[in-house]
Amino acid sequence: MLQTPSGGAGDGAAAADTGLMSIGAVLNVLREEFPEVTISKIRFLESEGLVEPRRTPSGYRKFSTGDVERLGHVLRMQRDHYLPLKVIREHLAAMERGEAVPLPALSRPGDGEDPAESVPDTPAAARIGRGRLLAAAGVDEQRLAEWESYGLLVPVGDGVYDAEAVTVAGLLTELGRYGIEPRHLRAMKAAAEREAGLVEQVVAPLRRHRNPQTRAHAEDRTKELASLTVKLHAALVRSALGVRLP
Repeated sequence: MLQTPSGGAGDGAAAADTGLMSIGAVLNVLREEFPEVTISKIRFLESEGLVEPRRTPSGYRKFSTGDVERLGHVLRMQRDHYLPLKVIREHLAAMERGEAVPLPALSRPGDGEDPAESVPDTPAAARIGRGRLLAAAGVDEQRLAEWESYGLLVPVGDGVYDAEAVTVAGLLTELGRYGIEPRHLRAMKAAAEREAGLVEQVVAPLRRHRNPQTRAHAEDRTKELASLTVKLHAALVRSALGVRLP
C-alpha cells in the first residue's frame, strides 16, 4: 500500500499538522469528480484492502493525500473500465512495484464481444453487461438473481444494467456481511421509489416545457433534488439511530 506520513495522529491539531484528513473531508474531495460516492463506499473499499487509512487513538480514520489519490484511481477504474476489485488490486500492486501495466480498453459494439457486455460511447447512457457486473461485484449468478427477485437490481435491457448497478451491488454485498439479506431491504427499495417519484413529480413540468433550455434544465434540477433527498434520507437515519458518522 502507499505509505502514509509517519508519526502519531491525534483527533484534532495533531492530525491537521500531519496533513491527514477525516473520512468526511475525503468524501468532499472525491465528490468533485465522483458525485455519487458515499462514506459507505469508502469504507467498503477499505474493507477490501484497497486503501489503509491510519487510525487515531479513538478509532477515527485519517487519510493521507496518497490515500485520497489511490481512492480516486480505484473509483476511476470502476467507473471507466468496470474492473472487478481483484483486478484493480492487482493493478495497483503492479504500479507500486514500478511496473507499467496498461488498463484494458473499454469494449465497444462490434469488437467481437456480446453486445450486452459492451459499453456505449455516450457517458450519460453508460451500461454494463451482466458478466461485467458479476465480476465487479464479485458474486455469482445465484446471488444476482436473488437481488433481482427483490427488485434491488433491475436490468435496463436484455442482460444490461445501468452503471449505478455496480455501486448498488457493492453496497448489497457489504450489508450482507452484517447479516442484512435482500428480503430485509424491500422497505428501503420502496422508500427509494417513492422518493424518486416525488422528484419526478417536481421536474415533470420542466420536461414538458416548450422552451428547450427549460427542458434541458430539468436534468440539472433532477440531480439537485436527488442529492438533497439522499442527504435528507441519510440524516433521518442517523437521527433515528442517534449516531454521528466520523
